[in-house]
Amino acid sequence: MMDSEPGSHRRRIERDTSGRFAIRKVILLIIVGVCLLGTGCQDVATVWTAEVRSPDGFWVASARTEQHGGPGTADIDTIVYLKWTKDSNPPHEVLGFDCGGPVPRPRILDNVANAGGTINLAMKWVTPSHLEVSYDGRDGSLYFQVVKIAGIDISVRDLSSKGNSPSP
Repeated sequence: MMDSEPGSHRRRIERDTSGRFAIRKVILLIIVGVCLLGTGCQDVATVWTAEVRSPDGFWVASARTEQHGGPGTADIDTIVYLKWTKDSNPPHEVLGFDCGGPVPRPRILDNVANAGGTINLAMKWVTPSHLEVSYDGRDGSLYFQVVKIAGIDISVRDLSSKGNSPSP
């Protein structure tokens, strides 16, 4: 803003920085808010794990129930993995279940109280190349399934009254 003082030939220039300061303040608050929300939603606790080895010892099936917390993101999931024992690669996710709650011992790894990961999940090797997984569909739902991987057949049995037939 330019302003002439009476009786002076000098002109004074003033800069209006209040608008820029307000914009920078809003941007900073948005960045801080996004960072806080991003870190707050990463709250995960493993509350149950299980593992069964195939009869020939070449494969290991493992399961893990995770309790997720955070504003609007609370969830309980049980994931079943399959790993070849003679390989250093990480295990492959073969089944995913959305579990109901509550967890008997929340936020604590307790394989006795939290057995079955809130859905009474059980794994059994029928043969060295066939893994059978059973669960209670009243307390959870299957959302991801691999039916065959590396010559291993994976079948799922819902033990609830809403679905007693096994899937392939």
